Amino acid sequence: MTRRTFLSGAALAAGARLRLRAEGAPMDPAKEMAAILARIKPPKFANRTFDVTKYGAKEGGKAIATDAIKTAISACSSAGGGRVIIPKGVFLTGAIHLRSNVNLHLEDGATLLFSSDPKDFLPVVFTRFEGTECMNYSPLIYAWEQTDIAVTGSGILDGQADPDHWWQMKTTAKRAELVAAADRGVPVRERIFGEGYDLRPNFFQPYRSSNVLVEGVTIRRSPMWELNPVLCRNVTVRNVKISTHGPNNDGCDPESSSDVLIEGCDFDTGDDCIAIKSGRNRDGRRVGAFCENVIVRNCRMRDGHGGVSIGSEVSGGVRNVWMENNRMDSPHLERALRIKTNSWRGGVLENFWFRNNTVGEVAEGVIDIDFYYPEGPGGPTGGGFKPVMRNVVVEHITSERSKYALYLRGYPDAPISGVRVSDCTFRNVARPDVIENVTGLSLDHDLRNDAEMKR
Repeated sequence: MTRRTFLSGAALAAGARLRLRAEGAPMDPAKEMAAILARIKPPKFANRTFDVTKYGAKEGGKAIATDAIKTAISACSSAGGGRVIIPKGVFLTGAIHLRSNVNLHLEDGATLLFSSDPKDFLPVVFTRFEGTECMNYSPLIYAWEQTDIAVTGSGILDGQADPDHWWQMKTTAKRAELVAAADRGVPVRERIFGEGYDLRPNFFQPYRSSNVLVEGVTIRRSPMWELNPVLCRNVTVRNVKISTHGPNNDGCDPESSSDVLIEGCDFDTGDDCIAIKSGRNRDGRRVGAFCENVIVRNCRMRDGHGGVSIGSEVSGGVRNVWMENNRMDSPHLERALRIKTNSWRGGVLENFWFRNNTVGEVAEGVIDIDFYYPEGPGGPTGGGFKPVMRNVVVEHITSERSKYALYLRGYPDAPISGVRVSDCTFRNVARPDVIENVTGLSLDHDLRNDAEMKR
C-alpha cells in the first residue's frame, strides 16, 4: 500500500498538474503555493473531552500511565472523537498510539514524560528507520493509517533521552544490517528489529495518515528525529518549540508526504532543524513516493546541521518546496539551505524556492548543494543512481557571516542545473564559492562585502 490510498480525486489531479509542470510546462510558483495552502486544512474535533486522570492516570511522573492514556484514546475515538486531555502535572507513559478523530491535548503546565525503558515501546510496529521500512520499536507517539489526528497544547513532551538512555544506541552496524535486508528485497514484515538491535524510535511518527496537526507543544530530549510524518497528506506543524541536542535529533522530517505546512516553529537541534526526505536507496525507490508541496515559513532555526535540509534520504524524490521568511542564526548552525544526496540515494530534486530568509551566522555555507554526501559516487550498479537536481531559486537573502556563500558540488556526468541567485547580500564570507559541475548558474545582484570573494 502507498500514500496514494489516502489521496482524493481532487488531490490526485492537483498532483498530476504539478508533475506535468515540473517536467517542463510553465509553472507560476505564487499560484501553486496559494493552491497548496488552500488545500492544507487542520483537522477539527468534536467538543468532547476525555481527561486521562478519569481513566486512572496518576500525576507525579512515577506511576506509568500508558494503559490509562490508551483507554482514554479508545473511548474518545469510539465516541466519535474529541480531545484527550493531559492536565497540569507530570505523567509518565510508554508508547502512545493515536486513533482517528483524536486530539491529544496538553494543558498549560502539563508534562508528558516518556519512559526511558525500551521495553515500554514494544511490541514492534511498521515504521521507518532513517528512510528504510522495518518492524521496530514504536515511536513515542505513533499513528498507523489514521485520519484527523493532532497533538496540541502548551505543555511539554519529554522523551527523557540522554547519553545513558537511547542516545548510546547510535551505532551504525544495525542500520547497515537493515539496509542490506532492504537491498535483498526482504519483505518489510520480516525485517524485525526492536529489542537488541539499537535502532532508536522517532518521537512522533504518523504513518500513512491524513489531516495531521501538531501545534503549540514543546518537545525535548528525543531518542532520534522529533516529528516524522511518513506517507501522509495534509500536515500542519505550527508554533512548536523543539529543543534537543542528541545524535540524529532532527526537528521536523516530512517524508514521502504531500501538502505540508511548517510555520512559526522554533528549532534548536543536534542535527537538521528541518529535513525533507523520501526514503533511502532501494527501499525509497521501491515505495516510490515523492515528498512534495512543502511550505516552511516564519520559523526560527538556531543550532543544527542545516536550517532547511533536503536529504540525504531522497531516493523517492522531492519537489515543490517553498522556504520563506525564516530566521537562521547560530555559530553552531552549519548551513542555511542544505541539499544532500549521492548516487546511492539518487532522486529527482526540483523546484525549490528559498526566499526572503534572514541568515545571521552559519559555520559553513549559506547555500550548500552536495552530491558527495556521505558515501559519494558509487552505488550497487557501478554507475549508481545519479541525482537529478534542477530549478533552485534563491532570492532576497541576507547573511551576516559564513565560511562560504555558495557551496555547490555536482557530478561531471550529472551536474546541478538551474540555480538562480538574485538580490542577495552575503557579508563577511571567509572563502570563495565552491562551484563544481554546475550548469545554468545565474547570479543577479549578488552582493559581497569583499570583491575578491565574488566569482
